[in-house]
Amino acid sequence: MEYILQPWPWYVSGPLIALVMFLLLYFGRTFGMSSNLRTLCTIGGAGKRVEFFKFDWKSQRWNLVVVAGAIFGGFIAHYFLSNPIDIALSDATVNDLNNLGFSNVGNSLLPPELFSLEAVLSFKGILILAIGGFLVGFGTRYAGGCTSGHAITGLSSLQLPSLIAVIGFFIGGLIMIHLIYPILF
Repeated sequence: MEYILQPWPWYVSGPLIALVMFLLLYFGRTFGMSSNLRTLCTIGGAGKRVEFFKFDWKSQRWNLVVVAGAIFGGFIAHYFLSNPIDIALSDATVNDLNNLGFSNVGNSLLPPELFSLEAVLSFKGILILAIGGFLVGFGTRYAGGCTSGHAITGLSSLQLPSLIAVIGFFIGGLIMIHLIYPILF
């Protein structure tokens, strides 16, 4: 009998996320990936030039485990837990993606038109990474946190600013994919 890997169902992953959030809140911690970038910049010496990076980064060492876990977990998920079968997509989605220039739609979660080394190192790829990185960094700082921080920690602790930020993230994502993305590609 061949074992086919499936994503964890919501009734397993949801309570696990809730348990982690309960433990973080209980110990007075907050979760978010953008705070790790601040910590890494501080470790690299950015505090010598910018006031924002002057803080006790050692108090955030525990949070760097989150980054290591995300990298290690992504590696394990990709190389050991990925299901190699094709992705079931609607005909309309396949047609839309073909019209945008994607070939072999549904054969990979990471289409080579976007994620291959050739695509990333092209002028267009580097430009998109630079502009996208700036916008994500600016948006994260302006919103007071990243999507994971607001959507998981902020909503778990019933913070109104996090609800507003998450609504803004969704609206921004819809605008990007429906209005801006077709222009870029």
